[in-house]
Amino acid sequence: MIIWLASYPKSGNTLVRSMLSAYFFSQDGNYNFELIKNIKQFPHGGFFLNMGIDINNQNETIKNYIKAQESFNKKKSIQFLKTHSFLFNFNKNYPFTNFDNTLGVIYIVRDPRNVVTSFSKFKSLTVEKTADFMINGTGDGLVWTNNWSVNYQSWKIFKEYERYLLIKYEDLISKPDKTFLKILEFIHKLNKTNFVLDKKKFENVVKTTSFENMQNLEKEKGFSESWVDEKTGKKIPFFYLGPKNDWRNKLDAKIVEKLEKAFKPEMEELGYL
Repeated sequence: MIIWLASYPKSGNTLVRSMLSAYFFSQDGNYNFELIKNIKQFPHGGFFLNMGIDINNQNETIKNYIKAQESFNKKKSIQFLKTHSFLFNFNKNYPFTNFDNTLGVIYIVRDPRNVVTSFSKFKSLTVEKTADFMINGTGDGLVWTNNWSVNYQSWKIFKEYERYLLIKYEDLISKPDKTFLKILEFIHKLNKTNFVLDKKKFENVVKTTSFENMQNLEKEKGFSESWVDEKTGKKIPFFYLGPKNDWRNKLDAKIVEKLEKAFKPEMEELGYL
């Protein structure tokens, strides 16, 4: 069964994946970039190419989401999948997922005023174009992000079934130990297993997945998920500012006003306004 790690891009999904992969897929909890490969992204071309599906045909890939998940779910143990997609039902006949494949979701959210600066750096776009992207809700290749608010709201349907955990990026940074413990407790609750914390492994996870450590790892070894700037041909740092990314010092007032107007209900609900 799948536990989704869902979020809008640049909201802390990679940090959660890193923490979980270090805890569940290492002996000692010490993180390295190889471990994150244990938690794949969905949708991703590999899922469909293995099924003989043309990944350039978006309708066909969407129609086969469930089949791809069924194939992935052949293992009896819990499977984690990352996604930046919103939870949609294509033409009311082709859902993104279903309860036969999904155990629950951990949704990671971040203040959109900080998402926009981080996302613009990652995509090598202007902040203005990135803000429009977040508000207008266009897709991004195979991934259907929709806009920031729809992405956030769509996954809340799992709350009705007590299969939903909301994690704020800001809490991951300010209190990583308490926040990660909450994630682990939620996973064991979903799986209906007794939770016994491996304290030493837990401490190592929190220590080695700090932003500073991840940033240093990228400088030393590179990170496969970083993008290449088409203009310069150089890789754009994935771990760029992290906690130091403060919209108050970086955003034009017009961009702030535009985002706050577009996402006011959600930002108020989340305590960002």
